[in-house]
Amino acid sequence: MTKRQPILVLGAGSYGTALALVLARNNHTVLLWSHNSKHVEQMKITRQNARFLPECNFPDNLQVISKLEQTVPQVKDILVVVPSHAFRETLNKIAQYITKEARICWASKGFENKTGLQLHIVAEQVLGKERPIGVLSGPSFAKEVATGLPTAVTIASNLPQYAQDLVKLFHNHDFRPYSSTDMIGVQVGGAVKNTIAIAAGIADGLGFGANTRSALITRGLTEMVRLGNALGGQAETFMGLAGLGDLVLTCTDNQSRNRRFGYALAQGCDINQAQSDIGQVVEGISTTHEIQRIAKQLKISMPIVEQVENVLQGIKTPKEAVEALLSRQPKPEFSYQ
Repeated sequence: MTKRQPILVLGAGSYGTALALVLARNNHTVLLWSHNSKHVEQMKITRQNARFLPECNFPDNLQVISKLEQTVPQVKDILVVVPSHAFRETLNKIAQYITKEARICWASKGFENKTGLQLHIVAEQVLGKERPIGVLSGPSFAKEVATGLPTAVTIASNLPQYAQDLVKLFHNHDFRPYSSTDMIGVQVGGAVKNTIAIAAGIADGLGFGANTRSALITRGLTEMVRLGNALGGQAETFMGLAGLGDLVLTCTDNQSRNRRFGYALAQGCDINQAQSDIGQVVEGISTTHEIQRIAKQLKISMPIVEQVENVLQGIKTPKEAVEALLSRQPKPEFSYQ
């Protein structure tokens, strides 16, 4: 990686903007793209993302763009930070312009809608299997990243050298990336934690206490490990930042959209109203559908995911879902079946 070459960030939501700010503060030239031309014009005028990260001013080396045709062929490093449901569409937008030398990293979390594919498989299908790819994940709320509060994440890649290059690209006094070779585990952790956070929000919204939340986090981690192991992830990944770290963060803080969404459901809000009130994509909704479908296909027991899906499908109320979890037959704690 070289600081002389621009870095393209696709996705100007809160997290994409926050990561663009990290890169810009590391003295890289950053091009931040949004599909919304009106949003681009507003950011150009105000020199901030007032919609998602107000009061975080853009440095001079962070520029905002709306067109990709001329930009993509001129960059080597591309960071994708869009919701998982828009991941394939976004890659398709750049596929005809991207060079053979370009490398792709993403901070999107989830499985592809309707196919259940992990995002590295989607990237390989659209851009080819020979391209260096990577994923950034971990406990990192956008606002805290943008304001420079200390944060640590995991960066995994199919090529160890690319992972090291990404670490160097992002690392500074406030933002500490750790490298990994386990792309599957990092992606599974980033997806499953959103569903468990919805469950934690439901429990809190129903008035259950810290004991219940702790139990949900711990048993949710067990479900994450079950799915991750079945898909080929490494067990130690789920004990790290992209697993346990992100799970604890998302289940315990009101900055989490998924936790707030679950809380709203428990308070009697319907799904559409809860999403509207949050005002941003709640990734755990679509992710839960895909995780439940994958778990059934692989015959993996994921009771918390199952009950969250029952709530999302209107099969059970939040209270009934919690009661169903509590009424399950006793079993050994460390059963990974």
